[in-house]
Amino acid sequence: MLGTSLKIPFVFNFLLFYLGLAPSPFCGMILADYGASVIRVDKIGAGLNYDVCARGKRSISLNLKNPEGAKILKKLCSKSDVIIEPFRSGVMEKLGLGPKILMSENPRLIYARLTGYGQAGPYAKMAGHDINYLATSGILSRLGRKNEPPIAPINLLADFAGGGLTCAMGIMAALLERSTSGQGQIIDSNMVEGAAYAGSWIYLSQKMMIWGQPRGENVLDTGAHFYETYETKDGKYMAVGAIEPQFYAELLSKIGSDFDEFPQLIGPDSDDLKIKLANVFKTKTRDEWSEIFDGSDACVTPVLELNEAPEHPHNKARESFVKNHAGDMMAPIPAPRLSRTPAIANMSISEPDMGANTDEILSEFGYGQEDIESMKSEGIVHQTDSGTKSML
Repeated sequence: MLGTSLKIPFVFNFLLFYLGLAPSPFCGMILADYGASVIRVDKIGAGLNYDVCARGKRSISLNLKNPEGAKILKKLCSKSDVIIEPFRSGVMEKLGLGPKILMSENPRLIYARLTGYGQAGPYAKMAGHDINYLATSGILSRLGRKNEPPIAPINLLADFAGGGLTCAMGIMAALLERSTSGQGQIIDSNMVEGAAYAGSWIYLSQKMMIWGQPRGENVLDTGAHFYETYETKDGKYMAVGAIEPQFYAELLSKIGSDFDEFPQLIGPDSDDLKIKLANVFKTKTRDEWSEIFDGSDACVTPVLELNEAPEHPHNKARESFVKNHAGDMMAPIPAPRLSRTPAIANMSISEPDMGANTDEILSEFGYGQEDIESMKSEGIVHQTDSGTKSML
């Protein structure tokens, strides 16, 4: 449904002064990578452009508080498939741009609402960030080491996995359903439920033997010496995940040890076993250990920095990273890979500055140049003279 044959653009409604709203830009980038025409709606005078996920998008700057600016967005939505809006519950309704109004004019419109806490409930109008959504989902309570507070991870689980990625999945599901019903629908995509859903296995596996202990004392949360990271002689790290007995045996073989010295246990002796294994890994550099473990089933790999991952032989062989438009940074390619209609990360064009495409978008939607110039002079729309500007 989101292949290159899709002609009608997606309206990507993102007001840039909400700088923390990384999920919506990511969701829009996913759709753009897989063939959708994505328009980002920016607020006039919003300041710096921090949308680093802007590849494949165009930008129009509107004053949505002006009735004429709101009317323009209505017109765009009347001819679009999807609108993604990232505001707290009720904001779009106050602007006269809620789903009831927009979908009455375009019943096929898919109205995706991507928020932290959802459209209803005691927290619906509260501010928050990834750490708050993850805390409310219950998942944060499981992240951390023994006898330490929960670890605040970088904002991947709620913002991106439970937010942008989950919303994109919802949009695709709604598009698929619309192909038979002909009707659009509202998507209530929120990061609390998205993070919890991404953690379904954690919830459903609570009675399994691998859990049952406090945080940091289980197999998969650093409670086991065979599922941990270890510092090497040169201050870098190796990741060890030798859970299955046959893989653990391979680990011991590669480090020149045996089960008598390193029994595969978890419990009171785990800390001592960690200390012993840590001393082993400090005897060689990361590259030396990598050479030892490469090609084996020991489940031991080097912990790569962001600038190292694109140069790793496996990633280079698969061409898993590409240079950005400026050529000074590597970015991951879209995933997953489709055999007939692969996604394309368009790095040949720089990311649009705010309002870089206002004139052309308005023209495409039927506005004449005289009307466009008049709206500019009245502060309803804005066209950036600098064209496009890469933020990467």
